[in-house]
Amino acid sequence: MATHEARTLQISIGRNWRDVYDFVSVPENLPQWASGLTSGLQKSGGEWLADGPAGKLRLRFAPENKLGVLDHWVVLETGEEVYIPLRVVANGENCEVIFTLFRLPGMDDEKFTADAAWVMRDLQALKDLLEAQLIG
Repeated sequence: MATHEARTLQISIGRNWRDVYDFVSVPENLPQWASGLTSGLQKSGGEWLADGPAGKLRLRFAPENKLGVLDHWVVLETGEEVYIPLRVVANGENCEVIFTLFRLPGMDDEKFTADAAWVMRDLQALKDLLEAQLIG
């Protein structure tokens, strides 16, 4: 199996790590912050179905845990499975959300950079949403 280039993207959120984990671990909350997985989200057996920019998607999520692991797997219409490591870790009274983005086979620099920017927009949306809930 080949090794893929990866970028680690992270954002600090002014909330307790458990609050962030509890919110992000609920698939129904995805439409509030994850712009690529927002349309037609519905549970189907042990997976979730959604419409994404590249068509129909199937998603599986790591089981609930006390370690802040929010990994998920996205299966594209082509059958290709994309692994997305995602973590929430405590940082004092606040937390860090850490997303590992892998470059998919055949992905050029421009697309990889665009995907990283997209992830950062979504992480910023998550931060804005959860920090607003703290004061709102």
